[in-house]
Amino acid sequence: MVRATRHVFRSCLCCGDTAGLSRRGFLAQAVGAGAAAATGLMPRRLAAQSKPGRIDVHHHFAPEFHRDALGSKRGLAWPKWSPQLSLEDMDKNGIATAILSVVQPGTWFGNADEARPLTRKLNDYGATLVRDHPGRFGMFACIAPPDVDGSLKEIEYGLDALKADGIALLTSYGTTYLGDPSFAPVYAELNRRKAIVYVHPTTPNCCKSLVPDIPVGSIEYATDTTRTIAHLVFSGTVTQFPDIRWIFSHSGGTLPFLTGRFTRLADERKPVFLPDGPLPEFRKFHYELAQGTTPGQIAALLKMVPIEQVMYGTDYPFRPGAEVNAGIAGCGFSAAELQSIDREAALKLLPRLKT
Repeated sequence: MVRATRHVFRSCLCCGDTAGLSRRGFLAQAVGAGAAAATGLMPRRLAAQSKPGRIDVHHHFAPEFHRDALGSKRGLAWPKWSPQLSLEDMDKNGIATAILSVVQPGTWFGNADEARPLTRKLNDYGATLVRDHPGRFGMFACIAPPDVDGSLKEIEYGLDALKADGIALLTSYGTTYLGDPSFAPVYAELNRRKAIVYVHPTTPNCCKSLVPDIPVGSIEYATDTTRTIAHLVFSGTVTQFPDIRWIFSHSGGTLPFLTGRFTRLADERKPVFLPDGPLPEFRKFHYELAQGTTPGQIAALLKMVPIEQVMYGTDYPFRPGAEVNAGIAGCGFSAAELQSIDREAALKLLPRLKT
């Protein structure tokens, strides 16, 4: 852990610093940086450096009927997507399996009767992709937790009938964050099942169009991830439901940079469910690297958690796999560390993918 983090600080070509850089690390970085600069894409031989291929835990699907529903509600437009486009990007970038999740803002627009059929249709669609492309896709089933009864039914359907790999949540639903006590029945069921819960950010109601000319996602997505993690921990939710296995997006958002502030908050409040402060809870979570591979982000994340809890993610179709590949390749990880990020960390949570 310490060695890997120090290596990221001192040996990343992105920083222009090669102090202490091993010959193997220098060559790997030089190939990755040179090829990326020349073509904008990682070369196939580098993209496929892990055998067998990578497991992408942050990969969206956006069927036309969902795009239409989102457009009618929010006037949103998303990148072009199709199953074939997903598979093409996966093949270019050494990705064996992508775990699908819906695009934000999901299916909750304040009305349970409206959310339930859309949620079911999305989950059925995702399960069809998994079935029709054996080994290439998995799925985190969608639910809308403000609709508790509907969510409980969809958890049962998604995990039992569709054999989904876990459940996908958003960081917030309207003004409600994930530590809200109204979600307790949903968490009780997920805890009973020891379910994987993947959390993706969305645009928070509090903070739209605050800074002129800066898209809300450039700041608020990472911040909303931090808000919801803090809420889960300081509300006692994660200690009340300890068997839920959490995955958070984008290298944990801004969380790794704010651990000192959260530690101070716990010292001031002294919650009985955090006798050793919040860091032990932060360290239990898994974090994926989509849009989180700058040297500072990776170094801060690896100061907080061991590399065994860091996972590969792309954010396709919003970002190509080449982006995260280039970021990881430029940070001097050993072959074993790359294998852990690319595949092994995911297999610990999703052992079915070994076959």
